[in-house]
Amino acid sequence: MDTVNDSDAPVLTGAEVSASVAIGVAAIEGALKTAPGSPGVYRMVGVKGEILYVGKAKNLRRRLVAYARPDRQSTRIRRMIALTAMVELVTTHTEVEALLLESNFIKKLKPRYNILLRDDKSFPYLVIRSDHPWPQLVKHRGARQKGAEHFGPFASAGAVNRTLAALQRAFPLRTCTDSIFAARTRPCLQYQIKRCVGPCVGLVGAPDYEALVAEVRAVLRGKSREVQDALAGRMAEASESLDFEKAAVLRDRLRALAHVQARQDVNLPDLGEADVIALHQDAGAACVQVFFFRAGFNYGNRAYFPAHTRNRSEADVLAAFLGQFYQDKDVPPLILLSHAPDESALIERALSVKAERRVAMVVPQRGDRRRLVDHALANAREALGRRLAESAAQAQLLAGLAERLGLPAPPRRVEVYDNSHIQGSDSVGAMIVAGPEGMMKAAYRRFTIRGVGEGGATPGDDYAMMREVLTRRFQRLLREAPDREADAWPDLIVIDGGAGQVAAVAAVLADLGVEDVALIGVAKGPDRDAGRERIFRVGRAPLRLPERDPVLYFIQRLRDEAHRFAIGGHRAKRSRAIGRSQLDEITGIGAKRKRALLNHFGSAKAVAEAGLDDLAAVDGISTVVAKRIYDHFHRAV
Repeated sequence: MDTVNDSDAPVLTGAEVSASVAIGVAAIEGALKTAPGSPGVYRMVGVKGEILYVGKAKNLRRRLVAYARPDRQSTRIRRMIALTAMVELVTTHTEVEALLLESNFIKKLKPRYNILLRDDKSFPYLVIRSDHPWPQLVKHRGARQKGAEHFGPFASAGAVNRTLAALQRAFPLRTCTDSIFAARTRPCLQYQIKRCVGPCVGLVGAPDYEALVAEVRAVLRGKSREVQDALAGRMAEASESLDFEKAAVLRDRLRALAHVQARQDVNLPDLGEADVIALHQDAGAACVQVFFFRAGFNYGNRAYFPAHTRNRSEADVLAAFLGQFYQDKDVPPLILLSHAPDESALIERALSVKAERRVAMVVPQRGDRRRLVDHALANAREALGRRLAESAAQAQLLAGLAERLGLPAPPRRVEVYDNSHIQGSDSVGAMIVAGPEGMMKAAYRRFTIRGVGEGGATPGDDYAMMREVLTRRFQRLLREAPDREADAWPDLIVIDGGAGQVAAVAAVLADLGVEDVALIGVAKGPDRDAGRERIFRVGRAPLRLPERDPVLYFIQRLRDEAHRFAIGGHRAKRSRAIGRSQLDEITGIGAKRKRALLNHFGSAKAVAEAGLDDLAAVDGISTVVAKRIYDHFHRAV
C-alpha cells in the first residue's frame, strides 16, 4: 500500500490522504467565495483549531485557487490540504506588509508545515550607559534601553565577554554598580590593577573620563586606527616631556587596544555593518550559518538548524529563514548570502521597510566578500556534519535503550524526573527531556512543590513529591493534548529512584488512565557507585547493564542532567528565600515601608516584638498599617 510519511505529521496512507484532500479542498473553496484579489496572509487551520500553515500572497484569491487544485501540488502540500478544515485570511495594503506579517505569524504560531527557525535566542550587545554622570560599558541582553548606545549584536556571551574584557584593559572605565559607586570612600581593587581610573573617589575629572568614553565609542564605531594614532601621539609627547609614568600607562593601553584588533580573525574595514549568511543542506537537513560584522570587526557567528526543510530548495529555505530571523532583530545595511532566496527583491524591500533605510542583499561571486561567504559556507557544512553525526549516535543510543528495556520502538521523547530539597525546605521537582536530536532544553520544566494539602506533597517525602510532580504533569497533558500528540507525550519516563518510587509513579499513571507510557527507575548500586546502577521496571525483575555498556552511560547522563537541573532550581529558590523577610508577607508593606521599619528597629524580629505605639511612631507607618503589622505577628495570641 502506498504510504506518505513525515516526521512532522501524522502517518496517513495514500488512500486516506486522497479521501481527506476532498474535505480540505471543500474548505478552501468555501474561503474562495469571499477571498479578495488583494495582498494578504492566509492561514490553513486544522480541525482542532491548530495552525497548519501560514503563507503570504500578492493575490489571495489566485493563491487559494492553486491550493484548490491539489493534483498540481507536492505530496507534502497535499497532506496539509488533507488536514485543512478552515482558511483564515488577513488582507494587507501591499505585498511587503504581507511578507512582514507572514514572518510574524510563523514565528509566533510555529505552524507544522512551514519551515521554522529554531533555537532563536536573543543576542547580547555592548551598551554605553548614559543614565549616570559617570557612564560605563556593560553587557546587555534583551529590549533596547532608552537613551543608551548599543553596539552589536554579538553571536554569543563568550564573544561579548572577550571584547568587553579587552576594551576594559584599554579603556579603564568603571565596572561597579551604581550603589557600590555611591558608597565608595577609597579606590577598589580595579583601580589598583589599572582597570579603572577611580571616578568614585574623584581620582579623575569629568572631562578626562568623558574622553575615555569617547574613545570607546570611536573604537566600537570602527575608528580604532584613529584612536590608536592619537594614543601613540600622546605617548610620544609624554615621553619627550619625561613624564614616563603617563607614557607607560598609554603604552599599556595601546597594547590592550592592539589585542582587541588582533582577536579579529577576519578584518575588513571597508565592509562596515554586514551579516554573512550561508546555507548548506544534506541528508534532508539544513544548517544556516550567520556571521556578524560590525565596524569591520567580526562579532562571532551562530549556527541555526531550521525545521521542516526536507525536499525544500536552498532558495525556499533562505527566504523563510530571512523573514523569521530579522523579524525581531536589527537589520544591517548589507546582507551577504551564499544563495539567492526566493522573491529576493520583495524580501529586500520588506527588510528596508523594517530598518527604515536601504538594505541590500548580495550574493558575491568573487573577491574578499566571496571569501567571507565561502568561510561561512564551510562552517555551515561542518556544523551540519557534526549535528548529523550526533543525531545518528543519539538514534543508536535510543535504539539500544529500546532493545535493553524491551520497548516496541526507540522512544522519540524521554522524560526524566528528579526532586531536590534540604530537609523538606524549598522543594523543587524537575523534568528534563531527551529525543532523537539530544537534550530538548526548551521542554525542560521545574515544579514548585506545593506542600501539605489537596494534591500536595508532605515536605521531605520523596514518594509524595514524585507523586505530586507526575500528577500535575500528566493531568495537564491529558487536558492540553488528549489525543496523545507525539511531540507532547513521552514514550518513556525515567525517575531517579528504586522500586518504591517506581510503584508510586505507576500508581499515579494508573489512576489517570495512562497505560501506554513505559516507566523505569534508576537506582545507584550498593555503594552508590556509578556503573552499578539497577533499573527497576513495573512487574519485572530489576535489570543491571554491563558497566561499559554505552546505553548505561546514556541513562547515567540523563539522570545526572535531571539532577543538575533540579539542584539549580532548588538553589535559585533557596537564594530567593534567603533574601525574603517576614515583613514581605504583610499586605501593604512594600520596599519603602520595609526599609523604614528595619532602619527603625534593626531587624524583623524586633519589628515582631514591637508594640502598636512603637510601630505607629515609624515614619510612613499609619495607625491602620501599624495595627495590620501587629496583628500579623500576634495571630495566635
